Amino acid sequence: MSHRLIIQVFEQYQKSRLQFVQTVADLATRPQNSEILHNAGVMPMLRSLMLDTVPSIQQTAALAVGRLADQNDNLAEAVVKENILPQLVHSLASQNRFYKKAAAFVLRAVSKHSPDLAQAVVSSGGVDALVLCLEEFDPGVKEAAAWALGCIARHNASLSQAVVEAGATPLLVLCLLEPEMALKRIVASTLSDICKHTPELAQTVVDNGAIAHLAQMILSRDAKLKRQVFSALSQISKHSISLAEMVIEAEVFPAAFVSLKDPDDYVRKNVATLMREVAKQTPELSQLIVNCGGLSKVIDYLGESHGQLRLPGIMMLGYVAAHNESLAMAVILCKGVPQLALCLSEEHEQHIKSATVWSIDQIGHHTPEHAKVVAAANLLPTLLELYMDTSSSEDLQAKSKKALKNILQKCTYVPALEPLLYDAPSNILKHVVCQFSKVLPHDSKARRLFVTSGGLKKVQEIDAEPGSALQEYINVINSCFPEEIVRCSSDNTTTSLSIWFKLDSVTKANASGIRMFKKIHNIARFVFDAFVFLQVLLTRLL
Repeated sequence: MSHRLIIQVFEQYQKSRLQFVQTVADLATRPQNSEILHNAGVMPMLRSLMLDTVPSIQQTAALAVGRLADQNDNLAEAVVKENILPQLVHSLASQNRFYKKAAAFVLRAVSKHSPDLAQAVVSSGGVDALVLCLEEFDPGVKEAAAWALGCIARHNASLSQAVVEAGATPLLVLCLLEPEMALKRIVASTLSDICKHTPELAQTVVDNGAIAHLAQMILSRDAKLKRQVFSALSQISKHSISLAEMVIEAEVFPAAFVSLKDPDDYVRKNVATLMREVAKQTPELSQLIVNCGGLSKVIDYLGESHGQLRLPGIMMLGYVAAHNESLAMAVILCKGVPQLALCLSEEHEQHIKSATVWSIDQIGHHTPEHAKVVAAANLLPTLLELYMDTSSSEDLQAKSKKALKNILQKCTYVPALEPLLYDAPSNILKHVVCQFSKVLPHDSKARRLFVTSGGLKKVQEIDAEPGSALQEYINVINSCFPEEIVRCSSDNTTTSLSIWFKLDSVTKANASGIRMFKKIHNIARFVFDAFVFLQVLLTRLL
């Protein structure tokens, strides 16, 4: 056999290997093929091809493994069981940029599924190899490595700590200075994944100067970059007062408020999340956002959004109002209560309703003035309905009950209290009657309205245990009226109109008696003055 024919045999073998691995890589892009390929024993074949002497075959084999592992966790576990990871990591340092991108893709595809698989990547030395890739000149390699590190770090604090201890943080921050937009997006996302777990991890990112670089990108025109930038700043701010203050010192506000009008939904949501995380820390930080005009911006944002996008804005209003009554009044003055009432009526998700109820509670529980605004928006019957609705979640029922009690304990707005007399269960009714016992002794107009509307009659129908707090409140209410009126109210055959006439006659009789008393008093005063005058006159004459 001639030399030419021998070479052709080897060339044909190489072409066959390349064709095979390319076909597998193409088939692996379709999820329906993944199980068939796995059952056919493709993993051991790809493992051997990753050691091939031809670089293009190595790269394509790694790409095929990554695509299979990306499909589901079972295939990712198969990659681990075949001991592909140590082989991949070992060859990573000596290969070209194309292989490094493919290898980083494999590590990302495996680690994204679960903490256990991510730990397998860490145990194989994958994190150290990926950190070395961050020092590469090629931005594509850096991007692939940063993405894989993000997939590892997102699972839990210990995996994030492994990424930080490998020295990834300063290199990731340096990557923010690169001109490639795709690299900036991935790096910002990875920094967000590192920061989210603990204050210590967030502090490490901050110590490497990340905030200043992130703050410079908040006005970028790239929506995907802004999503990740605001997410990272939110994850930093949420841990402590000092970290939130560092974000504020970077002059993120009020510049970030512009992005609440961004066309991208997730940019707007992440801005609202950032505002929530800063506002919840201290009254001073909340006041800063209020002074910058942030409240009105968030309320406008709620009016333009729906569903999950509303959630951070709803909670932000609650956190601001929770600090003190002046901040709660600022939310009221910015028309926050009507907007929250609208959210409560429009949203159907239980957790969004729960958050809205919680925010309403934070606004209304401070003073009678705050409670009156909530009551005037007709929110008390809504809260009662949510509490009594059997289809409401336990959390929603608990928050509705708590909000009702807190607001009722401050509410003195009689028109909003009276409807609850007829619908509220006994544990809520106690608070309603208590408020009437506080208001009626000092408000004559409210007493008259209470009788004519049938409120007094309804109170007499309440079955309260003798000596209970509820009975004490009823006694205080009854003491505000003449016994005859209370007795008429207790009579089931007596109508509210007849009680009104009785009250009117008693009131007129009382008024007539008062007028007679005043006349007698005036005559007595006149006689006394005349007597004193005559006494003085006689003294002078004598």
